[in-house]
Amino acid sequence: MKILVLNCGSSSIKYKLFNMDDKSVIASGGIEKIGMPNSFIKFSLPDGSKKIEEIDIPEHTKGVEIIFNKLTNSEYGVVKSIGEIDAVGHRMLHGGAKLTKSSILTQEVLDIFASCNDLGPLHNPANLKGVNAVKAIKPDMPQVGVFDTAFHQTMPDYAYMYALPYEYYEKYGIRRYGFHGTSHRYVSQRVCEFLGIKPEGTRIITCHIGNGGSISAVKDGKCMDTSMGLTPLEGLMMGTRCGDIDPAIIPFLMNHEGLTPNEMDTIMNKKSGLLGISGTTSDMREIQAARDNGDKRAALAQDMYFYRVRKYIGSYAAAMGGVDVILFTGGVGENKQNCREVALEGLEFMGVKLDKKKNLEVQGEEAIISTPDSKVTVCVIPTDEELMIATDTMALVK
Repeated sequence: MKILVLNCGSSSIKYKLFNMDDKSVIASGGIEKIGMPNSFIKFSLPDGSKKIEEIDIPEHTKGVEIIFNKLTNSEYGVVKSIGEIDAVGHRMLHGGAKLTKSSILTQEVLDIFASCNDLGPLHNPANLKGVNAVKAIKPDMPQVGVFDTAFHQTMPDYAYMYALPYEYYEKYGIRRYGFHGTSHRYVSQRVCEFLGIKPEGTRIITCHIGNGGSISAVKDGKCMDTSMGLTPLEGLMMGTRCGDIDPAIIPFLMNHEGLTPNEMDTIMNKKSGLLGISGTTSDMREIQAARDNGDKRAALAQDMYFYRVRKYIGSYAAAMGGVDVILFTGGVGENKQNCREVALEGLEFMGVKLDKKKNLEVQGEEAIISTPDSKVTVCVIPTDEELMIATDTMALVK
C-alpha cells in the first residue's frame, strides 16, 4: 500500500510518499512560497540527489497538482499514475476537544475541524486547503486527518482547564489542548518497543525539543499533561516563542509601547525565545557558536532554554508520582548533546544518572544514554510524525 502524507502550511506543502509494505519513503519534498513571488518545489530524486524548480504556484490546488506531477514524472517519478496511491494522510493542527483520534475525512469531520479555525487560525485553514486540493484533483481519493491535538485529549480536566471564569470555557472552548501530539504519541510508543516494556504501568516524560518545543507526561500510554496550551505559545522557551510568561506583561507592554493585539501576538510568537534574548538568531547551532565565541546573550538564551526543559521534567515527575523513562526527540533533543546533559543536571535526586560519554556519542539515533544503574532510563528516540500519519491512514482505509 502506498500512502502520501501532506503537511500543508499557509504558504507551504511538505510531502512524503510511503511504501507501507516495508515502511520506506519512496519520495519526499516540499513546496515553499505559495502565492508569493519566486515560489518553488524542492524534492529528492531516486538517486538521492535534490532538485529545485522555480514554478508559479498561486494556491494550494496548483501545489498539490505539481506534487502529483512530480510523483508520476516519466523521468524521475516513482509511480506510473496517481491511481497507484491508495490514500492521503494529512497532518492537521487543531481538532479541539471533539476530534480525539485520527479519522477519515468525511464532511462531518471536516465541519468539526473547520469549527476549530478560531483556535488554529494560521494552520487549520491551510490544512483544509490541502484536503480540498486533493479532492479537486482526485475526488475518489480516501483522505485521513491526523490531528496534532488528539493525543493530548486524555488529559484530566484539572490539567487542561485554566483558572479563568468557567463561562469562557463554555462559550469559546478556552482550555489547554497541547500540540506535537503525533510526535509525542509516536515516541512514547516507540520507546516502549525499543526498551521491550509495556506502556501500562510505565511513566514516561517525552521531550520534543526543537525550534518549537513541548514536553508531555505519559502514563500507561496516555497523555496526562503537556506543556503547550490553547495555542503552541505556552510552555517551553522556543526558537522565536516566549513560552510561559506572566500574563500581566501583555497589557503592560501594549500600553507602554502602543501595541495592537496582533503586534503583541507577533512579538510573543515570532520575536521572542532564543531570537529575542540573543538578539541575533533562533537557530540553536548559531546560538552555540556565538556562545563559544564569548557572546553573553547567546549564553543567557541557551541557559534559559535548557533550564525551562529541566523545570518541566521535574514538575511532570511530580505530577505522575515519579518517572521511569525520560526521552529526548526533535531537532535539538536528538542532536544537541549539551541540551540533554544540562537539562538533566540536578535530577540525580530522582534517580537520573546520565552516561556522559555515551551521551556525547549519540546524535540522531535511538539509544539509551543513562548508566546501567540509573533508576530512570534516559533515551534518545528520533521522531517520525510522517510515518505515524501514514500508519494511521493505512489502518483506517484498509
